[in-house]
Amino acid sequence: MLIFNHSSFLTFTLMGIPGLESQHLWLSLPFSFMFLAILIGNGAIIFLVATEPTLHTPMYLLLFLLMVADLISTLALLPKLLCLFWFNDQAIASSACFTQMFFIHGASVVRSALLVAMAFDRFVAVCRPLRYNTILTHSFVGWLGLVALVKGVILVLPMPLLLQRLTFCHMVIPHTYCDHMSVVKMACDHTRPNRIYGLFVILFVVGLDLLLIAFSYGLILQTVVRLNSRDATFKALNTCSTHFFVIMVTYMPAIFSSLAHRIGLNISPQAHIFLANLYLLLPSMFNPIIYGIKMKEIQGKVAKCLRREPAEGVGLYNKPANK
Repeated sequence: MLIFNHSSFLTFTLMGIPGLESQHLWLSLPFSFMFLAILIGNGAIIFLVATEPTLHTPMYLLLFLLMVADLISTLALLPKLLCLFWFNDQAIASSACFTQMFFIHGASVVRSALLVAMAFDRFVAVCRPLRYNTILTHSFVGWLGLVALVKGVILVLPMPLLLQRLTFCHMVIPHTYCDHMSVVKMACDHTRPNRIYGLFVILFVVGLDLLLIAFSYGLILQTVVRLNSRDATFKALNTCSTHFFVIMVTYMPAIFSSLAHRIGLNISPQAHIFLANLYLLLPSMFNPIIYGIKMKEIQGKVAKCLRREPAEGVGLYNKPANK
């Protein structure tokens, strides 16, 4: 058996989707569409929040950070994936592989932490509305973003560091990107610490974050039930509905993909790889759509920008010529 020392300059080979190599060019079409949709959708919301002073509120600042995390995750994944599908560029250096792994998984942890912060924002908005502006100040939102970033770095950085200590017997990764467990399976060393730590991160992030989100929404529902006004109840539920849809889009594919990977559910490797890509891409693609549909402020700003551009164009054409 050929053994590759962990200290040498290794190059892994990404297979893409095993068994569907001949269809990679066709499969690149939906991924290209998702890439374009993510860039436009997330970029538009980032631009609107950054340039519109009226959107500099805690909720939209947290949304801004969420869109940035989604963009980082997408940019770490899709450029290499599309090069693989378009040009059959399968080679990836070990350093680039570990870097991609860090940014993909790290952005996912940051996204989850930001969803917890947004659940806290909704809790304060519904249960402590009179103290909303005093609790959720801009500096406090900044601290929430910093905590999310630190959490992502601290939890995910040991993954590539532990992998660098291993010796690899296989260099062909049957995946479209450097997923942590897929790379661990390439090693011929004792990988139990890597597997245990990967499982710990998943349970800690998904388990703890979902518990905190559920606790926040439990308190919100408790407050909503006590409201006597039907209009107030509807307004409170509508305030939280957008965040609830985003939570469903984010966690449901992630939980199913993780269970399929570790418990060994009876699904094909191709289906698992599709799931692993979709759980990273679907939140990034649908989050701007969900917030664009549900948030009237974003709808108004987008409509204002669309009306402004034609008006400016008409003004240029109608400008009287200098005599």
